[in-house]
Amino acid sequence: MSLIFAVNSVALGVGLAMDAFSVSLANGLREPYMSRKRMCAVAGVYAFFQYAMPIAGWMCVHTIAGIFSSFRPFIPWIALFLLLYIGGKMIFEGLRANGKNDEEAKSLELSHGTLLMQGIATSIDALSVGFTIAEYGFFKANAASLIIAAVTFILCFIALTIGKTAGTRLSDKASVLGGTILVVIGIEIFVKGVL
Repeated sequence: MSLIFAVNSVALGVGLAMDAFSVSLANGLREPYMSRKRMCAVAGVYAFFQYAMPIAGWMCVHTIAGIFSSFRPFIPWIALFLLLYIGGKMIFEGLRANGKNDEEAKSLELSHGTLLMQGIATSIDALSVGFTIAEYGFFKANAASLIIAAVTFILCFIALTIGKTAGTRLSDKASVLGGTILVVIGIEIFVKGVL
């Protein structure tokens, strides 16, 4: 692997991880009592999807490119729907939880289903990275995807830490703020994808 390849993969990872970073920030705000083990698991889910999507895109280019091309216009719509749903749910729960005590606030933990939907929504645009790495062989495409995943993991862990710290200070308003962030991210992905 060359230095240029590594630098390009890291830069690609940073660019792709920004949506997951923002969602992680929102999750940290929402769940200020999250343990380090859980933070690693949450960041790991985003990293997994940021690894899997470029590989899936690469495979599509090398096998079923026509099907993927017809699916591409729907990517912004899917991300918008998922993030509006998750963000709206967080806002609703935050407003409903307003004034609850710490034990009740702890019950607003991120569910496994919600985490998986967030992982898909924030990484679905990474499918198109498969086109940019299409000239790579499988080993090189896999290495690039692993670097993207590592960068995503690190950035998401940092975002969770920042969100958790701010969430502790913001208390019951954190879930509303986190949900609002997700809704804005969904709209931003949609606008970028459609225009």
